[in-house]
Amino acid sequence: MTEAEATAISRMRCSKIMTKNVRTAAPGMTLRDAAAMMRDGDMGSVPVVDDGKLVGIITDRDIVVRAIADGKNAATEVGEVMTKNLFTVGSDDFVFEAVRLMGDKQVRRIPVVGPSGELAGIISMADVALETEDELEIAETLEEISSGAGFWKKN
Repeated sequence: MTEAEATAISRMRCSKIMTKNVRTAAPGMTLRDAAAMMRDGDMGSVPVVDDGKLVGIITDRDIVVRAIADGKNAATEVGEVMTKNLFTVGSDDFVFEAVRLMGDKQVRRIPVVGPSGELAGIISMADVALETEDELEIAETLEEISSGAGFWKKN
């Protein structure tokens, strides 16, 4: 990658690469329904939206670690086990902020929110990789994300 290309990418806004059409869950949805949504959409996490605002994210690991391992069943509501401690970026933030946050917080996806807390989209490492085509940078960030301990404590 040339220096000019790297500079252009560093100035790219999150709104340019985020996935805009995002499936969402509601806090009152059952874990069974959320898991089926993940299976059908081939995804490992789903943002949770209540009254238009992003309130959490439910991951396949949340279902396993916070629900199944604690004896909860498939009828448990998403809001009971979702991750509430969210790391987000704004649609006008620079992409490098999203990548830095992914590395710092050891997550692979970052929700993009609007000024009122509404979900505008989501950025994954795959979105960044497709746009930047910088395999080394992505590999280093993924290694950093994967090397740290998870955060499965209750919020």
